[in-house]
Amino acid sequence: MTDLTKYGPWAVIAGGSEGVGSEFARLLAEDGFNLVLIARKPGPLEETGDRCRALGVAVRTLSVDLLKPDAVPAIIEATADVEVGLLIYNAGASTCNEPFLDADLSEFGKVIDLNVTRMLELVQHFGRRMTAQGRGGIMLVGSLAGYMGAYRHSVYAGVKAFGRMFAESLWLELRESNVDVLELVLGVTRTPAMERVGLNFDAPGMVVSDPADVAREGLSRIAEGPVVVIGAHAATAEVNGGPDRAGVVLGAHKDIQALMSGR
Repeated sequence: MTDLTKYGPWAVIAGGSEGVGSEFARLLAEDGFNLVLIARKPGPLEETGDRCRALGVAVRTLSVDLLKPDAVPAIIEATADVEVGLLIYNAGASTCNEPFLDADLSEFGKVIDLNVTRMLELVQHFGRRMTAQGRGGIMLVGSLAGYMGAYRHSVYAGVKAFGRMFAESLWLELRESNVDVLELVLGVTRTPAMERVGLNFDAPGMVVSDPADVAREGLSRIAEGPVVVIGAHAATAEVNGGPDRAGVVLGAHKDIQALMSGR
């Protein structure tokens, strides 16, 4: 169970409508957390909200596009009257997958805004509140993409690498404030978004995680920061962090091609 006395009574989940985010919401609701769920699509967001309300907790849903400049002010306003002890930033995604020279910089700017700028804004806002409370937790959902460069992911890989370094630094800064910081690193996970893309989850040797297992492991290890790689993918992270960068990048590229063959 997630410690309600340290991380409650309210949890904010950015990207809380489906997949891993929805499982975070369900598990926290089962443990008695009230929830603020944030996502772009109102349909899945309300479905998850209703499932959590049925478990007896208060749920606020906020359908916002985090790429819009008014998103963070709207989140701050929606949470001004509640005591937030847990922030989960699960909203990172790659919104532009073109070769770097083929796309406008403004499109890559959206990748940076979603994965870095909005994350920093929300972490600073809620982190300040948590340090004032003398307790809390911040979980940033990362990706194995941040462990090596990848074709058509020049910017996405970069922002995910940044996320890990940021989490390690923030963990160091907040560890005396009774605020836990964790980057939870995911590998290939069978989420609705990934299924819609049409990834080949059955590629030989492919390790695929289940969203419920990912969320359960993340919540159980939130105090083990600064970085936890989901257990099934820990060996891959170790290999991809190795010193032979050309070998790592080329080997990962081969695996990614196999994964994308179902598209």
